[in-house]
Amino acid sequence: MNDKLAIQCINLTKSYASINAVDGLNLDIRKGEIMGFLGPNGAGKSTSINMICGLLEPDHGKVLIFGEDLRIHDKVRYKIGICPQENIYWPKLTGLEQLQFMASMYGMNLSTSRKKGMELLDRLGLADHARKLSVKWSGGMKRRLNIALALVHDPEIIVLDEPEAGLDPQSRIMIREFITSLTPQKTVLLTTHNMDEADRVSERLAIMDKGKLIRIGTPHELKASIDGDMQIKEVVIRRKTLEDVFINLTGKSLRT
Repeated sequence: MNDKLAIQCINLTKSYASINAVDGLNLDIRKGEIMGFLGPNGAGKSTSINMICGLLEPDHGKVLIFGEDLRIHDKVRYKIGICPQENIYWPKLTGLEQLQFMASMYGMNLSTSRKKGMELLDRLGLADHARKLSVKWSGGMKRRLNIALALVHDPEIIVLDEPEAGLDPQSRIMIREFITSLTPQKTVLLTTHNMDEADRVSERLAIMDKGKLIRIGTPHELKASIDGDMQIKEVVIRRKTLEDVFINLTGKSLRT
């Protein structure tokens, strides 16, 4: 067992009929790092994540969480928190009640879940709405709530599937800073189609296509692997982005 690894995917394979959704994935994710998981639609990212989280049984191979086989040690799933791409919430519960309800599924008592819930709502700019029905919240607020739901049981691994989806620039910046603050105490697996998000947040990136892992490395290493002219263009673009202009004009304050 490698005690420096949080997640090990060993020859992970999943097929649907004649389609190899994931074809022999071997991927090591270190403790306390942010791993960006990239690929076009249909690359196999979602299938891989579902197997990593224990939501889908692989055809072949295995997933080790802190050295324990996910299929054998079922409770190791409690060490994983998941923020899915689509928001989930219970319309008749307040923001705080949502978190308490989720925490109760992991055996947390009421006082502990209330304290943890309020701490997360505060960190994610939602404390003022803690006792309001979440059905009345904006889409961006619900997105931040879903990140809190993934964290309320204090898991060691956080899986974030498109965490910035539907967020305005202010919320995106706050979420990036929040994700970065989670490490090195927690390990983060982040999927996104936003290359700027991946570049800014991830310590390493794994790129999949057609079910296979095709490249892994730091953002700097991956950018250095393409020809010089493209690198120069990116440097020029990254000096000042439209997001920089937007934030300069409207400020960083979160909007409800």
